[in-house]
Amino acid sequence: MSFHELLGQEDAKRLLQNALRKDAVSHAYLFTGPPGSGQVRMAMTFAQAIFCTKCKDDACGECLECRKVEHGNHPDLSLLRPDGASIKIDQIRELQRVFSYRSEGINPKVYIIEGADKMTVQAANSLLKFLEEPPAPAVGILISDNSSSLLPTIQSRTQRIPFSPLHPDIMLQALSSEGVPVPLARCAVSLTAGLDGCRELLAQNWFAEMRNLVLQLAKESLGKGSSAVATAGQKVFKTGLGEHLDILFSMFHLWFKDMLYFLYRKHESIVFIDQLDFISKAARQRSTEQWVAYMEFAVESKRRLRSNTNTQLCLEQFLIRLES
Repeated sequence: MSFHELLGQEDAKRLLQNALRKDAVSHAYLFTGPPGSGQVRMAMTFAQAIFCTKCKDDACGECLECRKVEHGNHPDLSLLRPDGASIKIDQIRELQRVFSYRSEGINPKVYIIEGADKMTVQAANSLLKFLEEPPAPAVGILISDNSSSLLPTIQSRTQRIPFSPLHPDIMLQALSSEGVPVPLARCAVSLTAGLDGCRELLAQNWFAEMRNLVLQLAKESLGKGSSAVATAGQKVFKTGLGEHLDILFSMFHLWFKDMLYFLYRKHESIVFIDQLDFISKAARQRSTEQWVAYMEFAVESKRRLRSNTNTQLCLEQFLIRLES
C-alpha cells in the first residue's frame, strides 16, 4: 500500500511524506480523528515507507522490507491493540523488552498503538518513560479517536497528525466500484468517517438486517395502534441485534433527517434513497419541529445506552415516544 493509493487525508500524507523526504521523521506521532477515517492504514503505510529500500518518501510494495510489512512479519514493526477493554502495563513492558534489542536493519524500529486512549494509567505512565528515552532508535505511532483522554504529557511529546472524515462522495464512489449496493453504501457512509469504517460495518452480517428492521419499525411507528412496541423486543433481541442498538438509533436519526431533507427539497442528501416514495408521503405527516424532536429522541436514547440503561426498556421507550 502506497500513499497515493490511500483516499483522502491529503494533509496527513503531505506532513508524513515531507518528513520522509527531509529525513526529519519524529520519534513519536499521534494520529487522531474519528474512528474508521484511515489512521491504521496510514500508519501501516508510513511504517512501510520508513523501511522501504527503494523509495525515499513512499512504500514501493515490492522490496523485501515492504513485503515483510504487508505479510505481517517484519521483525522491527510492533503492533499493540487493547487487550479486552484496555491496553495494560504488561503490554507496554513487553514492547520495551522487544525494543531493547537492536534493529535488524539500518532504520529505526516502529511501533503502532491502536486505541492509545484506552491505556490504563500504569500503562500510560510506562509508555511516557519509553517515549522520553527509547532504548533504541524508534518511531511510535499512537492512534486515538479520543486524544483528549491521553495524558497531556504524552500529547506534548508526540507530533499530532489530524484526520478528518472522508467526503461521502469519495466513499460512495469507492464502494460502488467494489460492488456494494447503493442503499447499503449510502447508509454505511452516513454512519462512518472513512472507508475503513464503512467496509468494517458492511462486513457485519447484521448490518443489512438492522437497516431493514429500522425501516420496518419506522414505518410501523407512523401508524395508529401499531404493534411496533409489542414486537420490537422480539424482533431486535431474539435476532441478536440488541447488541447494536447504538447503530439502530443512529439509523433512526438518519431516517428522521431524510424527512427534513425531503421537506427542504434536498433530495440528493437523502440516505434512504430507495424509500423515496414512502418518504414523500410520510414527510408531510409531521411538522418540521416534530421531526427535529424525533432526531433528539434518537440522540437521547444513544446517550442513555452509554449510561448502561436497560437496553430493551430504552428501545421500547423510544418507540413509545414516536407513537405519542
